[in-house]
Order: sequence, then C-alpha cells, then structure tokens
Amino acid sequence: MSKPFSKYYLPLVFALLLIAGILIGNQLNFNGNSKAISIYPQHNKLQSVLNYIEEEYVDTIHQEDLVELMIPKILEELDPHSVYIPPQDLEFTNEQLHGAFDGIGVQFNLREDTVVIVHPIPGGPSEKVGILAGDRIIKVGDSLIAGVGVTTETVMSLLKGKKGTVVDISIQRYGDEELLPFSITRDKIPIYSLDVAYMMDEKVGYIKMNRFARNTYQEFIDAGDRLLAQGMEKLIVDLRGNSGGFMEMAIKMIDEFFEAGTLIVYTEGKARPRSESISKSGGRFTNTPVVVLIDEWSASASEIFAGAIQDNDRGVIVGRRSYGKGLVQEQREFPDGSALRLTIARYFTPTGRSIQTPYENGKQDDMPFGHPDLSDWNELAADSGNSTKDSTVYLTPKGKRVYGGGGITPDHTVAVDTLPLSDFYIKVRNRGLIYQFGFQYADRHRSELVATGDYKSLVKLLDKRNLHESFLDFAASKDIKPSTSDWKRSENIIRTMIHAQIARSIFDDQSYYPLIQEIDESLLVGKSIIDTLSYQP
Repeated sequence: MSKPFSKYYLPLVFALLLIAGILIGNQLNFNGNSKAISIYPQHNKLQSVLNYIEEEYVDTIHQEDLVELMIPKILEELDPHSVYIPPQDLEFTNEQLHGAFDGIGVQFNLREDTVVIVHPIPGGPSEKVGILAGDRIIKVGDSLIAGVGVTTETVMSLLKGKKGTVVDISIQRYGDEELLPFSITRDKIPIYSLDVAYMMDEKVGYIKMNRFARNTYQEFIDAGDRLLAQGMEKLIVDLRGNSGGFMEMAIKMIDEFFEAGTLIVYTEGKARPRSESISKSGGRFTNTPVVVLIDEWSASASEIFAGAIQDNDRGVIVGRRSYGKGLVQEQREFPDGSALRLTIARYFTPTGRSIQTPYENGKQDDMPFGHPDLSDWNELAADSGNSTKDSTVYLTPKGKRVYGGGGITPDHTVAVDTLPLSDFYIKVRNRGLIYQFGFQYADRHRSELVATGDYKSLVKLLDKRNLHESFLDFAASKDIKPSTSDWKRSENIIRTMIHAQIARSIFDDQSYYPLIQEIDESLLVGKSIIDTLSYQP
C-alpha cells in the first residue's frame, strides 16, 4: 500500500466503509455447526466500494488489505469489547485462556540488556536440566542475546517452540567464570490461574486467582482441598486485577459455594433468549464464610463471581468498585487463522443488575475511580466507592441494597491509603528501583539466603542488616533522594516491599504474599471482616 494512499485517502475510505458497515452481516455467514466464518461476495454497497477501489484507485490496492483495516474500525463503533484478532495474535490470545504453551518453562526479566531467570517453572524442562533462579541467558544457539538490545518478544520467539524440539542455551551463573551450556527439550508449559493459596491463620484461608482459564476450576479446587486439609474454616477469594476469561470456569467455582437451585448469572441478547446458570449441587464450600476482594481491574468473570456471592447474600464483597465488563463475546474463526469476538448478549446478576458500565459509540465511560495509575491514587482514595452511574437500587433476598450502573459496588469500600505515598516512594516505584534492589540483593547473597530455609527466617536475617541504608544509597546512585519527612512516611511500605521481593526471588510467591499482606489494606479489612463472619444458610 503506497504512502500517499495511507496519508490522504485512507480516512475517506474508512468513512465510506463505516457508512456501509451496517451491511457487513451480508458478508459474514456464521455456520451454527462450525466455528469457521465463510466469506461470500455479495452485490451490495460495501462490496461495490471495495471492488471500485481495487479496480480504479490510482495506485495498486488489494481488497484483503482494506478488509484487514476495515473490520477493526467497524467493531470499534459497536462496543468496547467486540474485537478482531489477526492471525499472528490469535495463538498467544488463546494460550492465555487455554492455560498452556510450548516452551522451556522459565519466568524471566530483562535486566540491563540481559535475560535473567527469575524462576524455572517447577517440573518444567529448564528445572529438570538444572537451570537456577538468577542464571543469565547469554546465548540461544549461536545467537548472542546479552547486551544487544534484545526485546521480550525476541526472547519469547527464541525460547518458545513446538513440544519435543531442542534449544541450546549458554548460561552465565554467579560465581562461575565460564559459560555453562544446556540443551533443553521444549515441552507443554502450564499457565497458572492461581497466584497463591495459603493459610492466613489457623482458620482463614486465602486464594488469589489472576484469570479464568480452562484449568482455573481445577486449580481452585486443588488449592481449596489443601487448605481444608490444613483446617480452613473461612475463605478469602482475591479477584483483584483479574480481568476475567471463561465464564464456565467462574460458574463452576461459584457452584462450590451454593446448594442446588441457586441462580448464579443470566445472559440475554437480541438474538439470544435469556439463559440462566443455576447451581447444580452442594459444593465443598457451601457452609464456608467467604469474603471476595475486587478492585477497578476486576472484570467480566470476576464480576460474575462477586455478583453471585453478593446478590445471594452468600458473602461479603470488599475493595473498590469493579470495572464493569458485562458483555458476552462469542469467538468465531476465519479460514486465514484470524478471529472475531463479537458481543452477542449481556450478563446480569441474580437481582437483575447489568454488569456492563454504560458506553456510547463503542467507547466505554471513564472508570468509576479514574485510571488506577500512581498519579490517580489521590482520586482513588477520595472516592467513597459507592457512586454509581445511575441511582437504581436492587434488593437481595435478605433485603440488602445493591446498586446498578455497571460493575459491582463492594459491601465495604477500601479507598487507597495515600499516607505512605510520598514523592520519594512514587519515584522509586515508578522507576522499578524497589524491585531492582531486591533482585540484586537476592542475586548476590543467594546461597546464604536460600540456607535460611523459609521466608520467616529470611526476614529475621534481613531485619538485622539495615537494608534501608543500602537502598537509600542505591536510590541516590539513581539521583533520587528523600526528604526526612518523605522517608518517615514511606519507610514501612518500602521496607516491607524489599523484604517481599527478596523472598520472592529466593523462594516463590508463597513467600511473597504473606509478607506483602502487611501493607495490603483491602486484604487486612477483608481479614477483619471474615473473622466476625459465621455463615447461616
């Protein structure tokens, strides 16, 4: 496609195509027995425009290029969540939902132009051949990837590959002068939905889920059974930052909290009659008091889960009002490997609330609390959390008031605590200095820290070392220095985050979360609430 066409005529073509967009249905033929979409040229305005441009435009134009540009533009005008997925992106998108990909099984970060292994995935190919946390990948095959400005995408493309294929890498390990060669046979690598599950005390369990994928329900059940075996009597389910995924997995999880016959969620659309999801049988948590944590990034399946718990008087929702993604998408695939996710219905909670936040011309309104970046934390802190886009009030079976207007409004709102968020803290966090310092310290003292055996013993060791002084020197080397008042405001949060990052680097997330909970206000509020709960069906 020539540059003059793109610059001067593409907006005009878009306008013509969007005006004719209402006729796109004539071009997409959905077969109810197949996921594939067949395209049949029709003598309509849209096709006429495409033919005319291809035949008569001053430069050579191909219809397939115009169609690739046109489809996303049409979908943008419909709603915030209908989307076109190009062939090159579909595999990655599906991996996130199906919960697995082929590769070598490592978590890595780019540090100073070098690939650093954060953790080999337990049981994965890299762990089996002896790759360790802290190892640096210098070469992949004969290609040098250290110090050459490599990107995360490039590293992923080099390390991922079909199951059974072999990749040779050269590792630099702390304490060894020579590069260490490893041959790793790629295998199926799971993508986990569960971040962590542990007992907060003798009675209260905590489970944090980051998505709803194909394997989510089984991960949740396995974690719940482990906690029940440890004496769990009450449960906190953390869905903060969980943007959703497969609705079926959320419904199966919710089913574990209800006896048979309870409405969980229903969907309805112009071409889709009302369809209800009803709990099927008493699950393992039917008598377990539950608190659900949500925030402004909890969406879709997370909101279905929270809405079912809230509307059925089954538990307490804590945190901040959720995102408000209540549109149902159906994915259909094109023969070229691309896909279309089209909104075909809306989600409604058991009391009849629409989860979707209002939108116009395909664009969703601003988030209830503003965009949750550091710069907006004052807004997050100031909002009461009970504002709604409309004043519609719904009543649960026990008479509790719940609110419409999109998203799930918590029963107990926890605004962001801005007191510790000094200018110094915001600068070091924005630049990633807390993480960098924690990783470097763990890397340099790995053997000694591993020998502590667990995160509690590790923290006792760190408490004796005045790490805050070393961190202040590290920040100063980056030209960031706190005032005395700034350090007093932020000392506790920074110290806790450093300890947690070091523990995560040495052990895993099972060590990180129990430490970070000390400064997690929503979790602390949830814990204080659940301590007082006793479930009466």
